[in-house]
Amino acid sequence: MASPDLDEAARTDLVRRLMAARRGVRAAKQALDSEAEAAAHKAVDRVKRALGERGPVWWDDGAPDLNRHLAKNTPYADWYRDVGRSSRGGS
Repeated sequence: MASPDLDEAARTDLVRRLMAARRGVRAAKQALDSEAEAAAHKAVDRVKRALGERGPVWWDDGAPDLNRHLAKNTPYADWYRDVGRSSRGGS
């Protein structure tokens, strides 16, 4: 999700640039051009940071950031355990 602080024109431009950078990644992979691929990945990262999708968070809802944590090590541990049981058909 993009930062709500971006106005519509800026967000639209950044999304356009993101799609172009992603197309650049695809083209570089198809061409087996590792230098171009690395450059395209850097372009994707720059745009995602400008959109607010990477880097410092722009929201402050007071909830802990649980990204990069295993579900079993979070307040969702019981839910995760129960989902695992139900997907195996056990109880």
